[in-house]
Amino acid sequence: MDTSSAAGKPVQITVMDGYDLKGSKGDAAVTFVRAEFNNAVLGDSSKITVSSEGTAKYNFTSSFEFTSDGANTLDDLAHKPVFLTVFEVLPKEKKQKEEKTTILGQAVVDLLPLLEGECTFEIMAPLHPVVGSPLENLRPGAKCCLEVTVSVSEALLTTAQILGGNLLKVTLEAAYSVPESFVITGPQQNYMVGLQVPSIGEKDYPIFFRSGILKLGGEREPVPRPKKWPISNILAPGAQYIPDSFITGGPYVEEDGELNNPEDKDFRNQAEISKKRIVWDLESRCYLDPPAVANFQKRIADCRFWPVEITRIPIIPVIKGKSAKVDKTEDEAQVFFHGVAYVNMVPLLYPGVKRIRGAYRVYPYADGIVYEKTKCLFSLFRDLGHQSKLGNVTGVNSPLVKPILSKNLREEKPPKEKDTTSSIKSQSSDNPLEGDTSLNQNSEGQQYVEAGTYLLLEFELEKALVPKRLSEELASRVKEIIPIRPALVRRTGGAQKAMDDYHTQIQNIATAILDEYHKMFGKELTTGKDLDNQTLEDHKCQLNYELNCSGKYFAFKEQLKHSVVKIVREKYLKTTAFENQEELQAFISELYIFLVDQMHVILNQNMPEEAQGSTAVVTPTSSDQLRLFAYEAQVNEDFPLATVYYEERLVRDNQNVEHWLDYGSFCLLTNDVHKAQECFRKALSLNQTNIDSLLLCGLLAIMMEHYDQAEIFFEDATCLEPANVVAWTLLGLFYEIQNNDIRMEMAFHEANKQLNAKLAKEKSTAETVDIGGKLEPSLTNVGVVRTSSPTKGDVTQDTISMLDELLEDTTKTQPESAEHRKPSLQHQVLSPIQRNSKSFTKEKKGSKGHMSTSVLASPAFHGVSPKSSSIFMETTRFLMKVNAVQFVHRVLAHELMHPQGGPSCEYYLVLAQTHLLKKDFEKTEEYLQAANQMDYLNPNVWGLKGHFFYLNGNFAEAKECYERTVSFVVDAAEMHFIYLRLGSIYLEEGENEKAKNTYMMACKRSPSCLTWLGVGIACYRAGRKLEAEQSYKYTLKLKLKDEALLQEIHMVQDMVGFGNPSF
Repeated sequence: MDTSSAAGKPVQITVMDGYDLKGSKGDAAVTFVRAEFNNAVLGDSSKITVSSEGTAKYNFTSSFEFTSDGANTLDDLAHKPVFLTVFEVLPKEKKQKEEKTTILGQAVVDLLPLLEGECTFEIMAPLHPVVGSPLENLRPGAKCCLEVTVSVSEALLTTAQILGGNLLKVTLEAAYSVPESFVITGPQQNYMVGLQVPSIGEKDYPIFFRSGILKLGGEREPVPRPKKWPISNILAPGAQYIPDSFITGGPYVEEDGELNNPEDKDFRNQAEISKKRIVWDLESRCYLDPPAVANFQKRIADCRFWPVEITRIPIIPVIKGKSAKVDKTEDEAQVFFHGVAYVNMVPLLYPGVKRIRGAYRVYPYADGIVYEKTKCLFSLFRDLGHQSKLGNVTGVNSPLVKPILSKNLREEKPPKEKDTTSSIKSQSSDNPLEGDTSLNQNSEGQQYVEAGTYLLLEFELEKALVPKRLSEELASRVKEIIPIRPALVRRTGGAQKAMDDYHTQIQNIATAILDEYHKMFGKELTTGKDLDNQTLEDHKCQLNYELNCSGKYFAFKEQLKHSVVKIVREKYLKTTAFENQEELQAFISELYIFLVDQMHVILNQNMPEEAQGSTAVVTPTSSDQLRLFAYEAQVNEDFPLATVYYEERLVRDNQNVEHWLDYGSFCLLTNDVHKAQECFRKALSLNQTNIDSLLLCGLLAIMMEHYDQAEIFFEDATCLEPANVVAWTLLGLFYEIQNNDIRMEMAFHEANKQLNAKLAKEKSTAETVDIGGKLEPSLTNVGVVRTSSPTKGDVTQDTISMLDELLEDTTKTQPESAEHRKPSLQHQVLSPIQRNSKSFTKEKKGSKGHMSTSVLASPAFHGVSPKSSSIFMETTRFLMKVNAVQFVHRVLAHELMHPQGGPSCEYYLVLAQTHLLKKDFEKTEEYLQAANQMDYLNPNVWGLKGHFFYLNGNFAEAKECYERTVSFVVDAAEMHFIYLRLGSIYLEEGENEKAKNTYMMACKRSPSCLTWLGVGIACYRAGRKLEAEQSYKYTLKLKLKDEALLQEIHMVQDMVGFGNPSF
């Protein structure tokens, strides 16, 4: 290949010493070394006698001239070694005129370091014995070798060439499952493979692999095994192997070619074990200077498939004394068993990819199809350099071949238009067309298809054509976009210190009052005794009298005054006078409520153990419960209330990444993109290795057209978690938006690879899942809470026992009062749950683009039918989970075209769900019918149908669908709102017992204000007032925030005489 390096640079090879040498006649053998390169003898050393230790000091230097376009080019240095052959000079016998010599061994010196910029290097080259050499029988531990130094006066490559150039290594391992007509007996055949590598301009550089060995089946080729030099006539068998270069093999699924799917495994095993194969194990190298690298990259981008031809040439011995000239036209017209494999070279344009290896099917060579797929106008074997196929060529890429190739290349004329287009039948198929005329003419090549022949090839570059950004660089870029925000340092003063002082003073005063009480009435009165209300009231009056008379009451007030003043100043930031009396009274009322609440808090925390026995402890609402309440409000379209719950979670713990992600997903659903971006970036600032945060920041960056940032986020996610299918798929979707088809293909390919590995691992380590186990409440893939068993911290033992009692079928006669309750009271009790149920169908008017969450329903991601195993359905589940509905249809479009995808039950359910979000009921019904036809027994289908009918006001159909969903052995993806809506239908139809049981099932799985409220209403309507009262208590305990519902409950309390349901 053409280079810009200077010509005429000498390359010196110096053989210093030889070690552990041995002659055929014993010790003291006379030897010399012959140096050869590129089929030319560089010189012989002087004859040196081997010492008794087996050492010979040659100090022999030879050289050859490196020229950029002459006999010894960079390509010659890349794939041809220097051969050092050691000869033994045998002693002269009587009447012998000339000395006889015999070959002891041969060493090879790889000149590749010179192409890496080195000016000199030293090696200990192993001396490989020839057959019958005395070196085959060395003493144990002996290593016969030559000490060699290679040097040049100046570097053969400039700095620009070293940085911008590249080295291509092509390895041909074998052709498996060859036609049965290939037999070992009979005339000798030369099995050859060739391909062309783009170079500068229009010239292509041919690479040939010849002398393949036909083998019968029976065993797999061993791995690792050494690669061989693409050079013929190597004397020593061990010298044919390239030093430190091995074929390592690998799993089929990790290959880049064809036949790498799980269904191809049996065929690959059979072909590589029991069937015939042709083995080469050759590696050829090709140096690419910077212009050639650019052209190489451009050619791959222009045409992804490159042709690799295979043929079989009979070896015709040359008879001495006769002319070897043959009729050229007749000889070159015959190409036997001419086949071609199409290698997809695009993976070499993926960022960071330096190597592709895979199996590639062999098809009969046909001009039209080859041109259609590769844009190649000529055949390497038929049209170029046919002389290179003859058996008398000494080297595959030797100088004897290249002049012929170059000449034919210059003289080659493009075929006529009809030759290149007559066979073109399709522009999209990757396989040859059966009816092609050229294929019918190439009957021998058709045998490759019938036998299932494929080539195992490897292409490796020294440097990736497209550099990949390092994970450290990506992490640094993410930090630049979103700096890490450390947690705020808590101040020792301020409002918190004022609160702590107030709590301390309350605790001290309470202790002092309790001591005073013990002095007056004795400590034994407060422990283990039940005092009546009158006695307690008398004690209270006496204690108040004593405190006022002694002045302790006023002392306690003075003790509290300073801490109260600090609260006013630090907590309320009030330091100026009030403008009017009304403002003063309002502030005093607010302050009084706050101080009393704080007093109760500290007293409950520090109450003596003996006084805690009869007092119920209020269990604080957990983060998971708040998330459940938020989603209930979200489904009820009460977005302000949902916002309150989300923000309360953040107030409790604003360092929790999940809290910010949940709030951001909610904002994304309500189309508040800027607020969602703020939440996702806050989450990423808290943990810059959180994959969900990176992906969501990337999605928001796409929505806001910040494409540079989106690429950084997605790439960083794939670097942090290379096995994440969703990250790779979203990166591919990003490249699709950017019209970068090659990188899109790379990302999707990697996603498929990771998904297949994940599925294989799950299949091998499959375990039986106990569906009755305890699960924490979790979000479904569309943001609705999936029902699960509550944790011990969420529901007390009394609650569980009450649930068990209420779920039992009672045979007790209901109180008569239940039969005579007032109609007006019935409506008052029913109205809260009716309003709650009707709120599911209520459409609130909002801003443009505002989507209602009232139609969120159970997705078909977990049910009777198995999950779809495509990368796009995996991504769809993630997008629905985070409410990124804007990207769902783009992903589903890919699902239709994916080989493992296509319309499925889950596919139609997702479509129905997205149209339900838009209130497009006509499309929703259409997709639900399609899903129902594909999987009639899927509980998710019936659950979503129930929501569809419910939102349309068809409660009879909704009830039937919900009941069918509940009756399935396997639950739908989420059951919470199915229970709530089914219970509300039962209440409206007067089926109180069914309503109670339905709400109780919801309470057992995920208790909330709405579930307990439904139980209370159902129990009250059934006349079970005590149970209704207890249910209302749990409703208030879970901090019901709906003011209208609270008023209804208090109204019922006043009318029926319920006590205060607070704890």
